[in-house]
Amino acid sequence: MDDAWTAVRRLAEGRPLREALGGRDSAEDWVALDLAVRYPPWYAPDGWDASARDRNTGPGTALGLCHPSGRIREAALDRVSRYPDLLPLLIVRCTDWATPVRERARDLLASAEVPALVAQAELIMLLGRRERGGFAVELLGRVLRECPAETLHPLLASEDRATHRFAHRIAVERGLLPPLRLARIAAHSGDVVLQDLCAEAALRQSGDADVLGVLLAARPPRVRAAGVTALRRAGRYEEARAHLTDRSGVVRACARYVVRQGGTDPLPLYRELCTREAVAPGAAAGLGECGDRKADADTLWALVRRPDPAVRAQAVNGLRALDAVRREGLMPLLDDPSSAVVRAATRALLPHAAEFPVAWLRGRDSPESRRAVRVGARRLLRAAGWPCVS
Repeated sequence: MDDAWTAVRRLAEGRPLREALGGRDSAEDWVALDLAVRYPPWYAPDGWDASARDRNTGPGTALGLCHPSGRIREAALDRVSRYPDLLPLLIVRCTDWATPVRERARDLLASAEVPALVAQAELIMLLGRRERGGFAVELLGRVLRECPAETLHPLLASEDRATHRFAHRIAVERGLLPPLRLARIAAHSGDVVLQDLCAEAALRQSGDADVLGVLLAARPPRVRAAGVTALRRAGRYEEARAHLTDRSGVVRACARYVVRQGGTDPLPLYRELCTREAVAPGAAAGLGECGDRKADADTLWALVRRPDPAVRAQAVNGLRALDAVRREGLMPLLDDPSSAVVRAATRALLPHAAEFPVAWLRGRDSPESRRAVRVGARRLLRAAGWPCVS
């Protein structure tokens, strides 16, 4: 707010808009400028009034566009076409609560130059969250659907998440991105919306082996899951077996679906995987997800004693999925050297918290205990209805 008020004072002194802003012209800066004129801070000079400035100048028009009086804002719109730098404030006025101001601003914005409008995409998307912010977003969408591809491409690299997503949606609609690029975007994006959008678009356009390879090797689980599911459409059922032991539960579920569609029951595969000398952690989890309590619980109990902490943790998760947890069997794991195993054991034992000796739990809720052990003891104490005293 201080920076915005500084800009307001500079405008009141007649300084050009860019100089008044001091190089700050982000979407948030324009919104802050509008609010600073309308709601001056407590330390503003007594009697300060933006309407007292010369209205027939760029700075005066900028202040008029943000004025508390709707009539002054509406009058300022008649001069806004003289000053292209005021386009951001025109966009702000498209969300105005006063209908005459809002409608006039929208008429003016509809005739704006395409490059100038696209350059304000981040502001448009920010204001799109407002109750009356949809007009500019729809206008931008129409422009981007009709403009040359090179006009849209810079928005694909925008650091603003809403703009980034919006541009990719339109690029996908227009078919501007080839399948392999879409697959790579899905594989490397940290935005789950883009992961889904681009993975699905890539698979709609192509079932090429290179596209599937990128998706199957992706780090985000939902992208790998999309790739695994696509193996069914490609008739590559056997390849889904390699993903039965994926570290992600959703990917394992998709792999089981594809394997079944290929005519194979995944349960015997999991049973065989869990009897090997080297067991993948995902195999233990998968056995719990689709196994039988009577037939498979003993296998998972054996894996609880394996030296690999990841296998121990997933075996505990598998026992929990099978509803085959026994307090006396998992109780020693609350002191396991691996924090992941301690957390898994704690989750599994919460329904059995009342069966624990209170003194035993409180002995682990002490400064001498490792953090994972201490947190686990406290969770179990609370679940049993006992206060934590440390």
